Amino acid sequence: MFVDVAKIYVKAGDGGDGAVAFLREKYRPFGGPAGGDGGKGGDVIIVATSRKHTLLDFEYRTKFIAQNGQHGKGKNQAGKDGEDLIIEVPVGTVVKDAITGEILCDLVEEGQSCVVAKGGRGGRGNARFASPTNQAPRYAEKGQKGEERWLILELKLIADVGIIGLPNAGKSTLISKLTKARPKIADYPFTTLSPVLGVFELDEEHRLVLADIPGLIEGASKGKGLGLEFLRHIERTKLLLHLLDVSDGREKDPIEAFNIVNAELREYSPQLLEKQQIVVANKIDALSDREYLNELEKYFTERGYQFLAISALTGEGLDQLKKTLFVKMFAKV
Repeated sequence: MFVDVAKIYVKAGDGGDGAVAFLREKYRPFGGPAGGDGGKGGDVIIVATSRKHTLLDFEYRTKFIAQNGQHGKGKNQAGKDGEDLIIEVPVGTVVKDAITGEILCDLVEEGQSCVVAKGGRGGRGNARFASPTNQAPRYAEKGQKGEERWLILELKLIADVGIIGLPNAGKSTLISKLTKARPKIADYPFTTLSPVLGVFELDEEHRLVLADIPGLIEGASKGKGLGLEFLRHIERTKLLLHLLDVSDGREKDPIEAFNIVNAELREYSPQLLEKQQIVVANKIDALSDREYLNELEKYFTERGYQFLAISALTGEGLDQLKKTLFVKMFAKV
């Protein structure tokens, strides 16, 4: 089950109270105040790890509370600090304050971390307050409370290339042919119910991460269909591969399909249209009039888009597509 949004409650540990104590030993009749400081409460720390790929864990556990610091003791013994609480999330997770919407951190690298709730400071024991004018203080500080807050965790996949297009454009078939990813493939809308990642390798030094983004439909940016749920995953990609169904049995005109998807990208975030796009006509094995491809190429190239024609099913044109992807991403092959 792919879960890419979660809401959790975090609370850092409270600081321990300082102690009120006096040293009473046989040969030290004037031992004086000896209350130790309280320990610091544990922090709550969120850490990115490549071992996790979804926020599913947070469907079952939503409250995370760090350990309190221990209270101070006599004989100037400080209380033990509370242990920090580490919460692991997938690389690519954005952490937001649930109340203000403020982005606290964007964890895009393995091991990157963020303290989301600081533990309370331990209170000072009465030994700290001794002075020439107050040699036997009978008070100590209380420990501070640890920070607490509600957080929104939002996962945005980290991929080099995002494959977009209307349902049934052939995105799942294409990513299965370019990478070792094995998405569910069938001839009906919304086959892909969650983003699929695959790694495409040209050689040992050149590799790309491709993301098959679930099919967008008209109205996706307003919550219709599956698109809104997954549009965020396009935000990190460097290049968009816009796949169009050009087969004889296509449901929509390819140009209309292209404009529908781009309109949804614009509605969600105008910055998405600033990303470089290449247009790829798919299912040419089921196109009887190949002259139609020339019309499409003329239309898209006049508008500044590189145009390619392939059949993900038979493999026709895939070698050229592979070379184009690496030229776009690495400026050389």
